[in-house]
Amino acid sequence: MNPSDFAFPIRARLATKGSYVGQPPSHRCFGGQERKDNSMSSIETEAKRRRTFAIISHPDAGKTTLTEKLLLYGGAIQLAGSVKARRNQRTATSDWMELEKQRGISITSTVLQFEYKDHVLNLLDTPGHDDFSADTYRTLTAADSAVMLIDNASGVESQTRKLFAVCKQRGLPIFTFVNKLDNEGPGPLAIMAEIEDVLGIQSTPMNWPIGQGIDFKGVYDRASQTVHLYEKSAGFGSNAIEAVKMTMDDPRLASALGEKLYNQLLEDVELLDVAGEPFDLDRVLSGNLTPIFFGSALTNFGVSLFLDHFLGIAPTPELRLAKVKDVIKTDDFSGFVFKIQANMDPNHRDRIAFVRIVSGMFEKDMEVLNRRSGKRLKLSRPQRLFAQERETVELAYPGDIVGLTNPGAFMLGDTVTTNNKVLYSEVPEFVPEVFARLSNQDISKLKNFEKGVEQLCQEGLVQLFWNTKSLQREPILGAVGKLQFEVVQYRMLSEYGVKTHIEVMPYEIIRWLEGDMAEIKGIYWGSSAIGLEDNFGKPVALFSTEWGCNYQTEQHPKIKFLRSPNEAFTELAG
Repeated sequence: MNPSDFAFPIRARLATKGSYVGQPPSHRCFGGQERKDNSMSSIETEAKRRRTFAIISHPDAGKTTLTEKLLLYGGAIQLAGSVKARRNQRTATSDWMELEKQRGISITSTVLQFEYKDHVLNLLDTPGHDDFSADTYRTLTAADSAVMLIDNASGVESQTRKLFAVCKQRGLPIFTFVNKLDNEGPGPLAIMAEIEDVLGIQSTPMNWPIGQGIDFKGVYDRASQTVHLYEKSAGFGSNAIEAVKMTMDDPRLASALGEKLYNQLLEDVELLDVAGEPFDLDRVLSGNLTPIFFGSALTNFGVSLFLDHFLGIAPTPELRLAKVKDVIKTDDFSGFVFKIQANMDPNHRDRIAFVRIVSGMFEKDMEVLNRRSGKRLKLSRPQRLFAQERETVELAYPGDIVGLTNPGAFMLGDTVTTNNKVLYSEVPEFVPEVFARLSNQDISKLKNFEKGVEQLCQEGLVQLFWNTKSLQREPILGAVGKLQFEVVQYRMLSEYGVKTHIEVMPYEIIRWLEGDMAEIKGIYWGSSAIGLEDNFGKPVALFSTEWGCNYQTEQHPKIKFLRSPNEAFTELAG
């Protein structure tokens, strides 16, 4: 999927209209030196402690493994799991869905909150596979920065390029972790050159690898000018290990590295000091320079060093551009729903709306306004999420993610607030690229079938369409990739007890129709197109070829053939 197929609002600091809601940019810290403000409220103090970030990568770059190791070194778990676990190994914490455990891939994004060194980290683990891009792109709206993971051997891959483009469009600061240094690759200089050539962003090394493949000995930390040496541990890196640290003038260093690697390190350090891109915090925070780290998540090399540096550099909760009439006080509560997930708890089969808090303090049992529906809601069952695990949350602050029990009150993109002037439009729409007819194979499970289709579509897993001329009224699903249909079938059976059949349809192009309804209903579509309605009753047409779409557009000049039901989105994507 092309990132331009999504309606992403530009980050607040890059926008020029509207009012800003959230924490002012002066409340950042770097290198552990926090700026003091004697008048800072408790909300601002708590917001300063937050780091809300997403991890993005191409499939198999080690994203979920890195997530596990950040949790391990952050003290959130005592034993790191494996994405593709052996029979006697733990599975990854973030891959909580049964299908994820079976396939060894991340299918849905996960929220993980933990504390580390007086900071609160909200980590968003996102799917890497292109077929699940919609979930990843929506989750990025909740992040204030992104960690881009690159495989040392494979370099910058296709999905990495797409996700980078989305982060760049949103103005997100990007931190790069080059993974799998225990495998052979083109070398750090080649990786940095590729990042600049392919992604168009310069990088500044925060550490430097010493060897690679079987000769990988550790990393050199440029800030402290110390060498961190590692030894491979038993248990496939499931336990945290402490690095052996040496200064450059330590007489033991040459023998520990060997003459060849020691001399190479001396040359590399000199080269970096003379010719390397200097670190510039402003350029990092504006998304124009990426700090780059080297290591191996699987064997724990460089993970704790990355985490410590990240805390000092990454931004605190960012300003968001809201559609408001007046400037909003920072103590007004506001947030937006960026994800909905059904059946996380198989014992209750509930739905959870994930809300990113933008401003103010969240309190259990508080009353908020849903700007879309106009209804006031009492939030009596808020939850703090850690993958599938959850606990009741009493207070939460800007940057935090709160799970709200959702009996149908929330939809993707909803703004919840105590100030009726705040309205966010952060969450993007997506244009489906593949379509399939979903049929129920057990007529006795009709209610379960209808409930499952409705709830999975509310998650944004797929989009729902109807053929109004069909007597059976079977749903037609639209998705970014065909793997989504497999997930729908699996979840319909495992979560709703309904066996279904998927028939992939030969259409690749969708247009929403706007104009005279009588003329729209009278269109003869032929064999290469079909007229439908979306789940909100808006007419749409599916085409198997671009030629067919252009032909109908020319035949009906009074009808608008839109790329999305949202006119503003159509202009952006077009």
